Amino acid sequence: MTTVASHALIRLIERNPTISAAEIASELAPPPQFEHASFESYRPDPDFPSQQAALDRLKEFAGAWRAAQRPGGFFSRKRPARIELPGVYLDGGFGVGKTHLLAALWHVAHGPKYFGTFIEYTALVGALGYAQAVELLRGARLVCIDEFELDDPGDTMLMTRFLGELMAGGTRVAATSNTPPNALGEGRFAASDFLREIHALSSNFETLRIDGLDYRRRDTEGHAEAIPDAATVTHTAEALAARGHRVSLDGFDELIAHLATVHPSKYIKLIQGVEFIALEGVHELSNQNAALRLVAFIDRVYDAEVPIIASGIPLDQVFDDEMMGGGYRKKYLRAMSRMIALTTGELPPHD
Repeated sequence: MTTVASHALIRLIERNPTISAAEIASELAPPPQFEHASFESYRPDPDFPSQQAALDRLKEFAGAWRAAQRPGGFFSRKRPARIELPGVYLDGGFGVGKTHLLAALWHVAHGPKYFGTFIEYTALVGALGYAQAVELLRGARLVCIDEFELDDPGDTMLMTRFLGELMAGGTRVAATSNTPPNALGEGRFAASDFLREIHALSSNFETLRIDGLDYRRRDTEGHAEAIPDAATVTHTAEALAARGHRVSLDGFDELIAHLATVHPSKYIKLIQGVEFIALEGVHELSNQNAALRLVAFIDRVYDAEVPIIASGIPLDQVFDDEMMGGGYRKKYLRAMSRMIALTTGELPPHD
């Protein structure tokens, strides 16, 4: 059998990407899974009327926004008074369609507009600095924030201030947050938590509750697939490369160390053009900073729909018990769900 030399494989640890403000902004769009999401393609579950109600309300939200561009604007007598709020918050657990609806709203909006996860926006501020990040997004008609995080007080305060400046300039904001699967009771007060944490802006948001069954629950009941030994991972990676695929191959420890040298805003370029990611020697992590960087990396890999082939322990077992009992548990649960999908080839869409 003919194989390619290992040097023909891509090494993520050898990539040191740069990214400009314009490139960061251009990446703030719905991931490929939701490139064509629309209100029409959303299928409300008839057993949960809140899904249809949320769909109808978001259509009104979009309609009022368009009305604001016409003569009379928000002060038209025909416009219902409740649509004056510039923000809407979609409250619900995994798998009930929040991201689909958020992307559908983004697609019907007129630009300039931006769509990203909470982590992407905080990475944007970290990469550009606060003032430049505000200036970049200033004048946006809509900013969509998927998976608003409430577990880091510093980041939450930063985003509250950031959104406050944008909303003061007329930007409308739509946000979601996620309740992790198999976490009974944790998401019950997500809406009140959200409004409390962004108290300075809470009066600007209308909450839409979306109930439903979690179609991703199945993804957290198994484990990520792992290949028994590193040699098999290398052989698999080389075989894929020999067939013309762009495959990366790195040691798990080396990749974790490299992620610490690359700003999270650049992770998307780190995997640019890669069709398969191969990792050798996955093991449990005990450093929380390393774990959080891995979470951010997995988010980008998941959005790009790049399968992972790995040896060592199953990827979803990398977070130790102390981490899983701590304040970032929601992030780790989300990452675990995505690791399972990435290694089993299921790759379900987000919410």
